[in-house]
Amino acid sequence: MIQLFKICKSYGTNKALDDINIRMRKGEFVFITGPSGAGKTTLLRIIFGTARPTSGQILIDGINLSRISRLKLDLLRRKIGFVFQDFKLINSKTIFQNIALALEVVGERPSMIRKKTHQALKAVGLAGKEKAFPLELSGGEQQRVAIARAIINEPMLLIADEPTGNLDPDITKDIMVLFRSVNLKGTTLVIATHNRELLKNTGQRIIVLEKGRVIEERIG
Repeated sequence: MIQLFKICKSYGTNKALDDINIRMRKGEFVFITGPSGAGKTTLLRIIFGTARPTSGQILIDGINLSRISRLKLDLLRRKIGFVFQDFKLINSKTIFQNIALALEVVGERPSMIRKKTHQALKAVGLAGKEKAFPLELSGGEQQRVAIARAIINEPMLLIADEPTGNLDPDITKDIMVLFRSVNLKGTTLVIATHNRELLKNTGQRIIVLEKGRVIEERIG
């Protein structure tokens, strides 16, 4: 599903990733962890295609991201959900509109957009907030909107960058249950986190980064 071969990424003289070799199977649930500055976000951006490696190759579902056109990359990314650390919500649009946008860009029918958007809001515990705007919500609520937007298309791959960083422990548990249910439906899931509590007794694969290198792989 995801194959990274000798991936390096440099910003000037700073090497953010160094000789990364990772394979993730279709339907796998993988945590990426490590201290701040370890390269977690850079790695996720390369997998998503919003950053290109300085050297090395990355294949997503058999497609080499460095050898496809911008149009084909955009089409591939429609099959990938991404939960951004800074939410990336559109403040001038309602919560409903922010989530529905993910379906509108792929040409979904209006009736199905309404149905799926309400289902996604309910799944993340925000039913009744449809008409609110992002700045009227707490940081935790905005994070849940971002998660709803990422899962609404039932993506083949879901990537999340610190998805529980703004959530209290109870909501965190609910969101992790939601992520696991998405994964059980066949979606490959990659979550970057420095939250050690999330990594306890998960039974999932954990990849540890430090200074841009993989230093450990284990089952949590």
